[in-house]
Amino acid sequence: MVLYIKHTILLLFVFIAGNMYCASMSENDPQEKINKILLEWSHEVNEVLVHYENNRYKIHTKLLNVSSSLKTTSSIDDQVALLILKSQLQEQLEFINLSEISDVSKIRYLKGLQIIKLLYEKMLSLDHHFASVATFNEINNLSNPNNYPQFVKHKEALRSNEGKKQGFNLSSILNDNIYTSVVYSLVSLFTSSAPRHEKETNIKEVECILDFTLRMHSDLKTIYFETAFLQESNNNIIEQLEQLFVDFTKPIKYRVPLKECRNTDDWSSIHDDLNTYIEALNEAIVDESKRYKAHKMQVNLEFPIDRLLQFITQYNSFIDQGGKFYEKFGIMLNSYENEQQCNTQIPIEYRKLKENITIAIEKFNTAYKPVEINGSKMKEILYGISEYD
Repeated sequence: MVLYIKHTILLLFVFIAGNMYCASMSENDPQEKINKILLEWSHEVNEVLVHYENNRYKIHTKLLNVSSSLKTTSSIDDQVALLILKSQLQEQLEFINLSEISDVSKIRYLKGLQIIKLLYEKMLSLDHHFASVATFNEINNLSNPNNYPQFVKHKEALRSNEGKKQGFNLSSILNDNIYTSVVYSLVSLFTSSAPRHEKETNIKEVECILDFTLRMHSDLKTIYFETAFLQESNNNIIEQLEQLFVDFTKPIKYRVPLKECRNTDDWSSIHDDLNTYIEALNEAIVDESKRYKAHKMQVNLEFPIDRLLQFITQYNSFIDQGGKFYEKFGIMLNSYENEQQCNTQIPIEYRKLKENITIAIEKFNTAYKPVEINGSKMKEILYGISEYD
């Protein structure tokens, strides 16, 4: 029992300590909502612990008096009566302990459910973010000079004027390829019969386009594909959370999937099913012959809560990974050396992409990121073992 209480107190301490940094944030922020849930969790559990601790203290006091009387009385009848009373008090103490666990479990369960709900919203928001970036046609357009009208105009002019003389044109496949298209255009430009000043003017008009796309082509492709990878990873985590919700609500016999529950706002039904489950648990606690059943019901209620803690750790890892990816994206986009020199010819989508990456990095560090409960902190939560014990 002591280990269980310590488990709960440590859980609250770690959660609250991890959330203090966002105390000044708006209540509309998902992170602040989690902070509010955890503070409520702390207060509600503390009230339960104080209530039952007071009851335990009274019974322990009576037990001490009974034990003292047993040592001093010589009457057999009094000894028998005292032993019966002692047994009754011990039974009351066991009942109080089991009832305390039941009440704390209900609080943990409901708060865990609220955290699942908020994490689901976070991941759906992330999915929307990844989808908007991963489907950016601008990224593909930015990385290929064939998508720049000015370059296409010059290339078509060269093809029209010199194609017959040179005796060949690129196939559609090679024409769309960034490298062969650029090489073909440059070779055509340098070998054309146009005057030197005209060649220099033509190359001057497209030099920033060529410089930007050739320098940034690989980086922009990397951003595109790695964002797609992050989106797929996020989808996998969403599926895991949806399965966790199934496991979470299975003991109380709630059968509606998380997505449907969210869309229909059916959270009150879960509360009703939980209350029914807790009533059955309390009935089993009262009946001494059903104590094993009560213990089993208790374990079934506690296990998915611990699973949630493990999921939060996995989610933390994913957010940390995503934040590092976007920091790398920011470095890539800021690495273009001739940005100032070619500022007028760089497409506006490039600057928008840089702004979106900066905003995304900030969100990964604030709105998306939940509580840190890794390493020794996770050990304390799961097992009630502190490295300072």
